[in-house]
Amino acid sequence: QVQLVESGGGSVQAGGSLKLSCAASGYRYGAYCMGWFRQGPGKEREGVAAVNKYGYEEYADSVKGRFTVSRENKNTLYLQMNRLKAEDTAMYYCAASGGSGSWSSCIESSPYQNGYWGQGTQVTVSS
Repeated sequence: QVQLVESGGGSVQAGGSLKLSCAASGYRYGAYCMGWFRQGPGKEREGVAAVNKYGYEEYADSVKGRFTVSRENKNTLYLQMNRLKAEDTAMYYCAASGGSGSWSSCIESSPYQNGYWGQGTQVTVSS
C-alpha cells in the first residue's frame, strides 16, 4: 500500500524560508507525477509545483522564482520555499499519481485522482 508522509511545515515570518519533504513508501518503480498542492483558508486546492519521473518541473505562476521542487530516489519529494508571503499560508499536501500511465502535465489535479495523498502539513506565514 502506498503511503505519503509530509514534514517540514511550520510558522515563519514573511520573507523567510521553509523546506517541505514528502516520503513515499510502497512504490516499486516510483510514480510518474509527484506534486505539491495547497489549500488556504476559504480557498480551493491548487497545484503549487510538480515534477515528473524524468525531472521536468512545473510551477504555479504565484510561486515561480520563489519555490523549487525536487525529487530524489524516485520516491522522495521536496519543496524549497523562499521569500515566503502571507498569501502562501495554507495546508500543503504531497501527491503521487497512480497507475502506470504518463501525463502531459503533473501540476493539474487529474494525474492524482486515482493516486495518493499525504495527510498535509501546515505552513503559516506572518506578515
